[in-house]
Formats: sequence, C-alpha cells, structure tokens
Amino acid sequence: MKHRTRTARLAAPALALALAATACGGGKQDDNGAASSGKGGRLTIATGPTTGVYYQIGGGLAQLISDNIDGYRATAATTGASVQNIQGLQAGSYDLGFSLLDTAEDAVQGTGSFDKPQPVEALTRLYPNYTQVLVRTDSGITSLQDMKDKRISTGAPNSGTEVIATRLLTAAGLDPAKDVSAQRLALPESVDAMKDSTLDAIIWSGGLPTGGITDLATSLGDKVRFLDITAQLPALSSKYGGVYQKGSIPASAYNQPAAVPTIVVPNVLLVRKGFDPDLAAKIVHLIYEKTSALEKVNTAATEIDPAQAANVAPVPLNPGAEDALKSLAEKP
Repeated sequence: MKHRTRTARLAAPALALALAATACGGGKQDDNGAASSGKGGRLTIATGPTTGVYYQIGGGLAQLISDNIDGYRATAATTGASVQNIQGLQAGSYDLGFSLLDTAEDAVQGTGSFDKPQPVEALTRLYPNYTQVLVRTDSGITSLQDMKDKRISTGAPNSGTEVIATRLLTAAGLDPAKDVSAQRLALPESVDAMKDSTLDAIIWSGGLPTGGITDLATSLGDKVRFLDITAQLPALSSKYGGVYQKGSIPASAYNQPAAVPTIVVPNVLLVRKGFDPDLAAKIVHLIYEKTSALEKVNTAATEIDPAQAANVAPVPLNPGAEDALKSLAEKP
C-alpha cells in the first residue's frame, strides 16, 4: 500500500461541505429502478456520518456523476456506514455504497453481521481506512487491555467501525459486551462525549484526515492522545487473514508530535449484483480520470491507488467495472 506525506488542508473541509450541500440527500429516489439499470435517473450513494470521510468523498463522487454522466443525478446519503450501507443496497434504498473490505467480506460470506450471503459486487477498491483510537489522558488507558470497565465508543450501530472495535477488543482479551461500557455512538456524538468527559476513549475507522477527529484533537489538545493498537494485529491476522495491515497515522494528519502506528483496512465501493455494467464502467472511469477532484474534497483520496483497484477479493467485481479497470490498466 502506498503512503503519501500529507498536510491536513483547511480548505478541504470547506470544499467538502460545499459539495455535500449540493450533493447530499436521503434514500433512493427512483422507485422504478431505472437509475441502476442504465436508463438514467437518480443515484443514491450510501456513505457515513457527516463528519467522516465517506460522506465527504461520497459527496464529491455524487457531484462528479451529476456533472459528467448524462441523464444521471447523484446524491450522497448520510448513514451509519458499512453494515447499514450493505443492508440498504439489498433493500433497494441505495444504488452505491461505501464499505470497509472486512465488512464486505462478511457480507459475501454470510458471516458476522449477516445471516446469509449478500449479493453485492465491487466497483473498485478505494483508499484505506485507518483505525484511530483516541483516549483521554486522564483515563489511565495505555493499551486496549486497559479499557476494561471504561466507557468506550465502539461506533454507530451497523457501522464498519463497530465491527473493527468489537474485533480489536476481543483480540485484546476483552468481552465487548461485558468488560467495557460500550457506547454505540456515531462519530459526532462520540466527539461531543469525549469533550464532555462522558467517554474515556473512542474507536474510529476512517480516512485521513477525518473531520471529527481533527475537531477532537484540536479542541482537547494534550487532553487526548492516540493509542498504538498494533499489538493486536497478529491475533486479527490469524483469525481474519490479510485484510488487516499495519499502517501509520502521519503526525501531519492531526498536528501530532509523532506518527502513530495503527491498523489499516481497505475501503471498497459496492453495488447490488446485477447493477448495470455500462453504468458501472462509466463510474469507474470517472473515479480514476478525475481523482484529483476527489482529492480536493479530502486528501484521503490521494491514496486511491489504480494499481490496487481490482484487489477486492473475496468480493466479486461487477463485470462492467472489471472491464473498465482492465482498460485503465492497459493505458500507457
């Protein structure tokens, strides 16, 4: 995985909010299914909380689709993220959805949060999510094991963050249901609770920089610190394979004194099985031909790597997306 040195740009959040204002929306608005069957119409992209990178990049993608693919208008919907997004794809509430690859694996295998295999396909792999664990310095927490009997935000219900938080705590030898006071809060609520001292720590999975984490780190300063959770990587890899990798949160991402080792997970863009392959190909071409526009929304998009685009296994690629990625790989 490639890593780039990044500076958190103040202009990016402002641009993201501007795009979100024009490209956000609720559930799917085209009841006849035309939007995802190549007939034109509205496309709804399931993203995540408003202070997360999914929502910002999703808003940017919605704007690109609306501006560049004739007959379509796309909107970005705020959601609880990965699990809810996949559930919404199956329910027909959304046309496209962001997801962590570990959650998408569970979906196609019918494990974890899913009681049966879900018929989803990937359009492409995207940027990685960084597991960002912040603790209040007065909490006494120096490792995940220290979270026993503490108040911990494990992410919104049906989010990819909740999946990772549960697995991390289990890998550290804790029972998430009994050993910690788990608060199932979305990122905005988690940030507010940390500021109010009603939480001891939060576990968050997101791109860099995440607006809510920037707010928290800036507002509380040395009252919070990032936790290195890589000691749990061997246990996670042993149980779940190579989807979890070691990474590093650069010091520049949140103006911290030093980089913080952490665990990263790839993101994927998903659709329902049977999504129109011609439309899928157009969206894939758009992502890679106009990546710079997404980078202006949030610098997490600088880690969208064409060389890794097709690496979504065990999630199958949409046939149109697969053809598009092959053609892009063949370009000089």
